[in-house]
Amino acid sequence: CETCSEEEAKYRCPRCMKYSCRYLISNLNCYVSCAERGILMVLYLCHFSLLCVKKHKLALSCNGIRDKTSFISVNEFTDLNLLSDYRFLEDVGRTADAAARDLSMHRPTTNKFINYLRNRARRHNINLKTLPIGFTKRRENSTIFNKKEQKFYWHLKLVFPHCHAEYTLKRVPEDKTLTDILKPYIDPVESDPVVCQRLKVYTMSPQSDVQILMKIENRKQNSIRYNELDASRSLLENLKNKVIIEYPTLFVVLKKLKKDMVVLGQ
Repeated sequence: CETCSEEEAKYRCPRCMKYSCRYLISNLNCYVSCAERGILMVLYLCHFSLLCVKKHKLALSCNGIRDKTSFISVNEFTDLNLLSDYRFLEDVGRTADAAARDLSMHRPTTNKFINYLRNRARRHNINLKTLPIGFTKRRENSTIFNKKEQKFYWHLKLVFPHCHAEYTLKRVPEDKTLTDILKPYIDPVESDPVVCQRLKVYTMSPQSDVQILMKIENRKQNSIRYNELDASRSLLENLKNKVIIEYPTLFVVLKKLKKDMVVLGQ
């Protein structure tokens, strides 16, 4: 078992391919510590049992559902894979048909507020694109433009791929630097103890090893590239001359660990 390293593995997750047993972990003592701040939090979860298979889902943010669109080489392609693809296409057809019958999809896809946001973004040399009503990112987006202060307050998503963690920030002022935005997460002194423990690989690394990347939109799937952002500059300065779909998503990576994330120009 890759979770407890004690029992024989009896289950393999179809999503992440991790081996697990179904061994019950009782009277779990969870220690969350942050040595940099001298804080030790001890959470006693008594009379609590958790299957290893469930524990790995929490640790890796894994839903346990097989990825039907994962790549399979021609040499490994079998009749079962063909049947799976056929059923997947049937599901897509049913979903598309249900969406076509949804009355909300026939409403106007834009309104005055969205047009106003796009126009204000254009004045800052930001190409802001919005999705039709019904899309998840459209529903999530909480970006506004404050007319009195004449500045954006952005909906922002931070992704920490090395820890399988994501955090959503709402109403982030455009003049806030990326360094200040990341302080509550990866700063050894100012970060929250629980977050600090989860992002330990970042807090234990020198700040010079941390890179902030943003995916370049409108590129082919086999040619994904990222822009490197300047942590010392404001969010607005980093978004200029870039395409944003609904709201910015920033990937916080370590130079020594990033593998498949290719930075434009490098």
